[in-house]
Amino acid sequence: MKFTSTFKAMFAALIALFLFSAAKTQTVAADTSSSSSSSTTKTLNSAYVVYGAGTSQEARESIAKIFETDSSFKTLTATAADYNKYIANGSSSTTDAAMISSVAIAPGDPGSGVKVNIKDYNGTNNITQVTAQQYAMVAQMAGVTDVTIVVTANRAVSGESALTGVYKALAADGISLDTQNTATANEMLSATQEAIDANKDDSSYPGKLMAAVGNVSKQIAKEKQQNNNTLSQSEIEALLVAALKKQGIASQTSSTQITKITNVLVNFQSSPISSSSTYITNVTNTINNVKNSTGNLMNKAKNWANSEQAKAAVNTAKSWFTRFVEWVKSLFN
Repeated sequence: MKFTSTFKAMFAALIALFLFSAAKTQTVAADTSSSSSSSTTKTLNSAYVVYGAGTSQEARESIAKIFETDSSFKTLTATAADYNKYIANGSSSTTDAAMISSVAIAPGDPGSGVKVNIKDYNGTNNITQVTAQQYAMVAQMAGVTDVTIVVTANRAVSGESALTGVYKALAADGISLDTQNTATANEMLSATQEAIDANKDDSSYPGKLMAAVGNVSKQIAKEKQQNNNTLSQSEIEALLVAALKKQGIASQTSSTQITKITNVLVNFQSSPISSSSTYITNVTNTINNVKNSTGNLMNKAKNWANSEQAKAAVNTAKSWFTRFVEWVKSLFN
């Protein structure tokens, strides 16, 4: 098929106009997205990997492969001083050598809540106590939201100090978490541990328990914000029992365990986060994440935006564009 030079010029101009318009549309879409995200609360602006101070350089290299992180992740180290600042609040001490668990944390989409994966190290789960569901709900109660967190350790540890890395990453990102919120969240980690340990043969129990805890915290926040109502300890305990029954685990949770969790929920009611207008929505998202999850992997997909799947999608788009350009060129042959 032959074209006149005038027709070729006109066609080329039309193609150029089309491509320019497409590029302009993409730019406008990006600007709109940026504007939208600036008005939407996002916990993180960057991604971080935080190694425990007790990990060797060799272990860090292995952990980086487990996390599937790259140079876009900012690297930090969680020290004993960080643990005392964010977890112990000066009430106990530890050493750098004891800081073993490491975390990677990346921003998620607004409304995604908190998702946590606990990854094996050389085929072994070295986080011996804390579950992915505990990490997720406790982080949410501390004020963390819309993130994916991955946890691992190069030797067996309880996992309680892993939140140190999460809190340190947020601090490095310029986000100041209220110490009263983090203290209450850390108390909840301890309060729920006994019940989870007692039900270690039921893989669905941690998700159901943390969903129940999240739902009660949501009800407390609603009463406080919408009705200006402060609940008594007995009222909070009644809400917790009802939530446990709804999840089908009331008979698996002892009265002692219920009392311990209730006491922390009473403290939550006094924490600043219970007055946050965004908490009710944010905790709902994390409740949805934990309630039906079992095991260590709450986020079954690749975690990071720079994953192989994401790169493949970009390459596919590039390939399509290349084929389109070649098709246009062929018209002039």
